[in-house]
Order: sequence, then C-alpha cells, then structure tokens
Amino acid sequence: MKMVMAIINRDDASVVVQQLTKSGYQVTKLATTGGFLRTGNTTILIGVDDEKVQHVISIITKHSNSRKQLMPAADMGTGVYANMSIEVMVGGAAIFVLNVEHFEKV
Repeated sequence: MKMVMAIINRDDASVVVQQLTKSGYQVTKLATTGGFLRTGNTTILIGVDDEKVQHVISIITKHSNSRKQLMPAADMGTGVYANMSIEVMVGGAAIFVLNVEHFEKV
C-alpha cells in the first residue's frame, strides 16, 4: 500500500478531488499555505494499493494546471521596487508517494 500526497493549487483542488472521488478513491483534503509565494494550496492524501498509484498520479496531473501569475516584487523580498511585478509559474502539483507500513481502519 502507498500514500499519495499531492500539493496542488487551490484553484485546481475541487476538480482534482471530484475526479479522484468519481474514480472511487477516498481523499483527505487539507488547506495549506506555500512558503515561497505565501498563497493558499491544497494538500490531498490518498491511500491506494501499489498498482493504482499511476492511475491516481495521472488524474492529479491531468487536472492540475500550471499558469503564469504576476506577483508584486516587494512581496517576494527581492529588494526590487515595490511597484514592480515578477512573473512566476504557479499551479501544477508536487506529488509524493510514500510506503505505508501499516494501515488499519477502525
């Protein structure tokens, strides 16, 4: 058994969770905040059998979109003038697959 943990953009969270649930997976959704941009993310946890890991990853990948976003340079601690903006890529997903040593549902 594996634990798939994915950090996704909050804009993509509802679609990702909906598609995972529709495919029969049980999902735990946590509201989280990223350290670099200090914006809202969603972390999802899915416990699955080993052979289903790639299917879960494909659903997350399909529905987690990267996009460009303008951020005020002052918010990023760059030392650049406050009225300037920097274009950064946001979205997508950071996916971790962890071994589950023991699982018990009570």
